[in-house]
Amino acid sequence: MSSIDSALANTIRQDIIGGSYEHGARITEAKLCDWHKVSRTPVRLALRRLEQEGMIRKGEGRGYIVEEITVDDIRQAVQVRGHLESLAARLMAQTGSSPETLDRMAGAIDRIDALIALGRLDDKTIRSMHAANVLFHTSILDGCKNSYVKFTCDQISHLPMLAAGSMVFDREAISKQQDIEKSILRLKIGNSQHRIIYEAIESGDSVRAEGMMREHSNTMIEYIETFERLNTKLTVSDLVSYSVQEASDMESLGEE
Repeated sequence: MSSIDSALANTIRQDIIGGSYEHGARITEAKLCDWHKVSRTPVRLALRRLEQEGMIRKGEGRGYIVEEITVDDIRQAVQVRGHLESLAARLMAQTGSSPETLDRMAGAIDRIDALIALGRLDDKTIRSMHAANVLFHTSILDGCKNSYVKFTCDQISHLPMLAAGSMVFDREAISKQQDIEKSILRLKIGNSQHRIIYEAIESGDSVRAEGMMREHSNTMIEYIETFERLNTKLTVSDLVSYSVQEASDMESLGEE
């Protein structure tokens, strides 16, 4: 897809996930052309992409119908991603990895540790931590030497919390010091798991690498379930608000 098509697909996707379109709403090429001031070609390509993602389906006659994305859909997708990432870690340990890839992973772990040590969770710190987390996870997907693992992960990456290296924070909770300390403890545990995964991959221990990555990935599900205990009417829009938005460009691992 061209940059225009991709940007348009992303805008429509976020509108659907954010609740701007109700489940079952009809959208047409003509209306989207008018709303977004673009020609039919990028609209048609964007809708085709969204149909492939399951965000919309072809309606009777002209137009598309908006599908419902639920919290349970997100949970199931997180489980799938967890299995894929654990497979990637196992393959990487079995086949070996380049010194450059291992250096990137080690740098990401050290960067997260340094940010945790600051003892604060402001926007800049969270975004820097997110950038390092993305680097760690994508290094494994890129380095496992099985392109279908990353390809399959990419197919669900448009959903909230499903992009590689996603992190979630309850913004309301971390406005209080005692809750910041709880979140920092969670981050310490998560980065300790990163280090175990790294050491298992470096030493070629595929069983340990796979098992720890599966446990690490499943913490996302546990965090979602924690949210549900706090809010019985949790929505996909809530999950979007908990997700760290990716910065326009990734912060350098050497930047403070």
